[in-house]
Amino acid sequence: MLKQYRLKDYKFRLVFMVIALSVIGILVVGSADASYQSRQAMGFAGGMVVMIIASLVDYNWLLNFYWLEYILGIVLLLAVRFFGSEAGGATRWIDIGFLRFQPSDVEKIILILFYAKIFTKYEEKLNSFPRILFFLATVLVPWYLIFDQPNLSTSIVVLLLFCAMIFIGGLSYKIIGGIIAVGVPLVIIFFSIILQPDQTLLHGYQVDRILGWLYPEEYPDISNQQTNSIIAIGSGQLYGKGLNNNEVASVNNGNFIPEPQTDFIFAVLGEELGFLGCCIVVILELLIALECIQIGRRARDMTGTLIGCGMGALIFFQCFVNIGVATGLLPNTGLPLPFVSYGLTSLVSFCMGIGIVLNVGLQVRKY
Repeated sequence: MLKQYRLKDYKFRLVFMVIALSVIGILVVGSADASYQSRQAMGFAGGMVVMIIASLVDYNWLLNFYWLEYILGIVLLLAVRFFGSEAGGATRWIDIGFLRFQPSDVEKIILILFYAKIFTKYEEKLNSFPRILFFLATVLVPWYLIFDQPNLSTSIVVLLLFCAMIFIGGLSYKIIGGIIAVGVPLVIIFFSIILQPDQTLLHGYQVDRILGWLYPEEYPDISNQQTNSIIAIGSGQLYGKGLNNNEVASVNNGNFIPEPQTDFIFAVLGEELGFLGCCIVVILELLIALECIQIGRRARDMTGTLIGCGMGALIFFQCFVNIGVATGLLPNTGLPLPFVSYGLTSLVSFCMGIGIVLNVGLQVRKY
């Protein structure tokens, strides 16, 4: 479980980038809504403890329990389905009095560990049709439970994460080409179906968000959140209006964006820290993702490679979706910005994932 490690192998650069990004997140969350700042700071402190502990636990020991971890994730998602608490029309949380958490955030880290182990275990049979069907079955179970909460954004990220990890695991380019050839028409068919008035694939509010994104002038009541987000980002110009400002014209101060401390934290960031602040956050997110991938590339085994690259892919995909929504590049869907948005489960889960990547880095490849 625990090994002796060399201090020089500890990737302090990754830790410092996570700390810097999380501190920015605490400041921006406090500016968006001061009542959440202390809880975000406590979540960060707890996340750092979890990260340090996870970094010292042998990741190969964790992978010994990959099926148990997978089942635990499914049990938590089922608990949400039957006993979860509702907020904003979605049931995504488990509330046990002193603790309220979102299992789908934990599930993403569990799936990285699970597929790191299973893709390595069946590396030589990865491209066989029965194995591919088996892999698809294992991802479709948690995907459906997350999708049905409903949580479309997280379910999409789960599928993207699965695709990235099976590609890194050694999926044949011929199979990838075939999937793309089939997938592109299916996406077109999917959009044509969901835009029909009598469709049943998506919930009504999800269709409304897509229509509001495609035709913002025709659906102003639906698209106003993204429109206000874009206005907020643009109004910050180069240096921003400053944290905790009292400008009457501030989109954040005017409450034009509901729950700005979570899914639309990038709008607050753009308005109050400007283009430079946005660039700093985007660069830090990208550097953290690239550092995880680099650690994975230098791992001593394939499971370490999959963990590092999987974590890097998760951060990249989640950042892309969050910032894409805030800037109007993607339809409105709720997903936190890693290490920045308010959300204690998300923050602690990402810190746990980084801790496991740090352990991969401590077990360097021997030449």
